[in-house]
Amino acid sequence: MEQHDVYRACETRYADASYRPVGRSGLRLSAISLGLWHNFGSIGNFEVMRSMCRTAFDAGITCFDLANNYGPVPGSAEENFGRVIARDLAPYRDELVITTKAGFDMWSGPYGSGGSRKHMIASCDASLKRMGVEYVDIFYHHRMTPDTPIEETMEALAAIVRAGKALYAGISNYDTEWTSRALALAKELHLPLVIHQKSYSMLSRGPEQDGTLAQCERQKLGLTAFSALAQGLLTDRYLHGVPDDSRIARDPRFLRKEALTPEMLGKIRALNEIAALRGQSLAQMALAWVLRSQAVCSVIIGASKPEQILDNVRATQAAPFSQEELARIDAICL
Repeated sequence: MEQHDVYRACETRYADASYRPVGRSGLRLSAISLGLWHNFGSIGNFEVMRSMCRTAFDAGITCFDLANNYGPVPGSAEENFGRVIARDLAPYRDELVITTKAGFDMWSGPYGSGGSRKHMIASCDASLKRMGVEYVDIFYHHRMTPDTPIEETMEALAAIVRAGKALYAGISNYDTEWTSRALALAKELHLPLVIHQKSYSMLSRGPEQDGTLAQCERQKLGLTAFSALAQGLLTDRYLHGVPDDSRIARDPRFLRKEALTPEMLGKIRALNEIAALRGQSLAQMALAWVLRSQAVCSVIIGASKPEQILDNVRATQAAPFSQEELARIDAICL
């Protein structure tokens, strides 16, 4: 049974929170965003979801990151977040940055994924309905779709923004060539394409290696990072075995026990030692490491309980990395 208490947000929620500009736009994101990729689907506990969203907002997290297919089942994370909005967050809608995406498989048939105008607009409309909101703050194209002209995708995003269904547009998982083409088209269309979302962590340096990080810095495009904790590897969760409540034990779709090789565990232990010397948990250091880049406007965390959110938020209070620390981290991870 759902709780029926009246939620009132913490009055000091903005006192110590950190916010970063999104490229050259006037938008600012909380340095930590709460992602609803995991633990917000139909198999989750709604009261735990509700508690995590309230805890996040009370801690100054204003950005909640979703996609049309987050679940399981696809769409259920948006539905559950809509219930949280209706119960708790509706009075604070103007303080929230709600983001969602379209592009991966969502429904059957030829229009259920991709980058076509048909898919993008239909998906946006369905997402708004599931969440019970009139608009989202950022609507992303979730992935490159070579079978659709990028001109069509950008024009669809522009139509969504012009219709008031989204305030800003974003791209996710684009390479540098597609990003440049998207930005050029956005300029022609007067589309506020302000943000790029990609996986980035100490263990996965894709945005550094493929030029995305430098491109975002050069072209003033905000970068928001997901999987900064490498699906939980960059925590102390697996240093002494696999806990029963861990992601590997509960939902091994994205992280399997086979990933915990002796070599990987050695890296995690070595990184954990550096974090301890910095007075941080390994998770806090991993988030702070991603946030060290000026191009990164937010890092998206996942959580299964409120306490993890509060622990992760403390990453924004970290001391800057010394060159020696960065060199030691590179020596371990690369």
